[in-house]
Amino acid sequence: MKVGILTGGGDCPGLNAVIRGVVRVVSNAGGQVLGLQRGWKGAIDGDHEILTPENTDDIVSKGGTILGSSRTNPYKRPEDVTKLLDTFAKLGLDALVAIGGDDTLGVANRLYNDHRLSVIGCPKTIDNDLSCTDVTFGFDTAINICVDAIERLRTTTESHRRIMVVETMGRHAGWIACETAMAVGADFVLVPEEPVSIDVMCDVLMKRRAAGKKYGIVVASEGAVLSQTEGLVTQNAKIDDFGHVSLGGVGELLAEIIEKKTGIETRFVVLGHVQRGGAPSAYDRVLGTRLGVAAGRLILEKRFGRMVGLSGTKIIDVALADAVGQLKTLTSDFYRDAMEFCK
Repeated sequence: MKVGILTGGGDCPGLNAVIRGVVRVVSNAGGQVLGLQRGWKGAIDGDHEILTPENTDDIVSKGGTILGSSRTNPYKRPEDVTKLLDTFAKLGLDALVAIGGDDTLGVANRLYNDHRLSVIGCPKTIDNDLSCTDVTFGFDTAINICVDAIERLRTTTESHRRIMVVETMGRHAGWIACETAMAVGADFVLVPEEPVSIDVMCDVLMKRRAAGKKYGIVVASEGAVLSQTEGLVTQNAKIDDFGHVSLGGVGELLAEIIEKKTGIETRFVVLGHVQRGGAPSAYDRVLGTRLGVAAGRLILEKRFGRMVGLSGTKIIDVALADAVGQLKTLTSDFYRDAMEFCK
């Protein structure tokens, strides 16, 4: 058996653990794994490398992905789908493991439905917004990076008696911002799912200052929707292959509004791609490994069109179509718990 594997979309800690898990299972069964370079781009062009237990044994601790990634969408250009299918045949692949978020897995699902390509999906996103899995690897590392960054910012913010607005990732879901805010004891949190009153937020910050707190911390998802503005705050109008604009700027906007309304000096920090980088946490290494092993076993069982996931502590598999049907946004009860500390 010859198996292809690719990593698409934004990189995140834990991808290499998944690769290692797939390689080990397939190799133990006498098969071969080809790593396709830069996501769907490698699947189109045929750019690949042979992966073995020997050359993947120590990658579990490395961040990012040894295969590279891109936001290439084969369905953006019909001829690319044909090239992809030709590559699959030329390389003699019996199956493909696609590791990625909603966009990457959406392509995998279409290839399975349209061409019955033998694909297995593995969920990846630091935003933790994929359906049919309790947690995605990379999320634990991301929130720990955010917490560490804010603890460092806290000391300088308190020293200067300022308010600090910290912008995290989270295009459609506020998991990173919400869990980070709870973990650091932020004064207010803004998420995409719940538009808020800027006046209420500023009142909370002023009340904290009047009660003797010498600084303030506000955590905001990049996709947070402010009730006084229309739509999302974007860096530019450029759209990628999957139709997404580049978000960014909500932190700066909030800092300007807060300083104007409260009279308190306010700064902002955009954590951005720092959240994606560095070595994965122990949790993400283990979760990525287990998902990779499960994906490899599904291939051996020839159960294609499935995605591996986590339910409680158990690794499960679900139909790819169900996994990409809708995003898993921040639940109202979780948000409500966080907002108990933002009053």
